Amino acid sequence: MFYIDWTYIILVLPAIAFSLWASTRVNTTFTKYSKQRIRSGMTGSEIARSILNENGLRDVRIECVAGNLTDHFDPKTNVVRLSESVYSGSTSAALGVAAHECAHAIQHAIGYLPLKIRSAIVPVTNLGAKLSMPLIMLGILFSYASKYFIWVAYAGVACFGLCALFQLITLPTEYNASRRAIRSLESCMRLSDDEIVGSKKVLNAAALTYMVSAPLH
Repeated sequence: MFYIDWTYIILVLPAIAFSLWASTRVNTTFTKYSKQRIRSGMTGSEIARSILNENGLRDVRIECVAGNLTDHFDPKTNVVRLSESVYSGSTSAALGVAAHECAHAIQHAIGYLPLKIRSAIVPVTNLGAKLSMPLIMLGILFSYASKYFIWVAYAGVACFGLCALFQLITLPTEYNASRRAIRSLESCMRLSDDEIVGSKKVLNAAALTYMVSAPLH
């Protein structure tokens, strides 16, 4: 017999659904504007270098990493890492994502408080993200043996809740980074208005996905 309180499933499933929706949205938007070529031929790595230099961050390195949308700024090594399609891409999507990651480097340089808070709880959140689903499934599977196993599932829900808290803290950080990225792109005289519009749409969609995948970023 299963001793399951389904209220925790009601709490978890909407968050999972939101994560899937956000990921689908950003992938669709990124794919669309990955087809919009930049007339100047400027690549993601080039716009990143330009933005960093303009903000006095010449010591921040830019590296290319494998994967799709694996772009992130690493404050420990002071490196902006761009996925292959962004690093060498000359599209509105590539420049938007590159500008966003540079904005995180700027936040780090000026001591942006929400970023400091986020960075401080990343280790705990990463652990919670890894444990949440295994604990939930373990609690469900073995709840037939003892009703006390439901507390294992609740522990998983608590870990999931920790991730949700992290996402709330991350939200202002990501939207602030997107706003900074948009300002940087607007100040770049090598982009046309329609190219900037494409980058803006990518950034607006990406903010949601950056939030649900926040530990990496």
